Amino acid sequence: MSELTPEILLHGYSIGIFPMAEHRDDPEIFWVDPRRRGVMPLNGFHISRSLARAMRRSSFHHTINRDFDGVVAGCADREDTWINAEITALYTALHHAGHAHSLEVWEGTALVGGVYGVTLGRAFFGESMFSRRTNASKMALAALVDRLRHAGFTLFDTQFLTDHLASLGAQEISRAEYHAQLDVAKRGTARFDAGGLTSFQDVLQRMTQMS
Repeated sequence: MSELTPEILLHGYSIGIFPMAEHRDDPEIFWVDPRRRGVMPLNGFHISRSLARAMRRSSFHHTINRDFDGVVAGCADREDTWINAEITALYTALHHAGHAHSLEVWEGTALVGGVYGVTLGRAFFGESMFSRRTNASKMALAALVDRLRHAGFTLFDTQFLTDHLASLGAQEISRAEYHAQLDVAKRGTARFDAGGLTSFQDVLQRMTQMS
C-alpha cells in the first residue's frame, strides 16, 4: 500500500473500505472490504436485564472527545491487536481534523472503557472499544447509540459481526446493502458533538422508551 494520509483514509471510508494491520508490530497496512458487513441498527440496540441493572446502579460517567489518545491506547492494550503505530498516528490526525471521535467511560478519574470511530456525513464507522471494568464497553456502546440517534446519524458501521455485538443487536448485511446505506448516509450531515452529556441512567431511560 502506498503511504497513507488522513485524506486517503477518509476517502477509503467514503467508498466502503477500511485499513488494518496484522498486529501492532507489523508496519504493513492493508485495505479491508468485507463480503458481509456488521452494522448496529440505531433503533435496535438490545439492553439485557443485567445491563439495564448495571446502568441503573452505575456510578460511571461518560464524556466525548476528552481523551481520544487514551481510548485508542486502551483499545491497543491487548495481546492481539491490529492497531499499530501508523494507524494510531493516522486516527489521531483525523481526530484533530474533526473526523474521528471517542466516547470515554470513567470511574471517578480513571478511564475504564471507551469506543472510538470515524464520522462522515451521517455515518459513524466504529473502529474499536475496550473495557477495564465489567459492562464498561457495553455501557459505552449504549451511550454511543443514544448519541448517534439524537445527533441525526443513520448508519453505525461495526465492520464485522462478533458474538458480543450480536448480543447487543448488531446485524450482518451484504456488501451491496451496506453500500446502499453508506451512499445515503454520506450525503447527509450530523454532528457527533451535538447536544450535552447525560447520565447512564438517562441513557437507559431513553433506550427503554425507544424499544
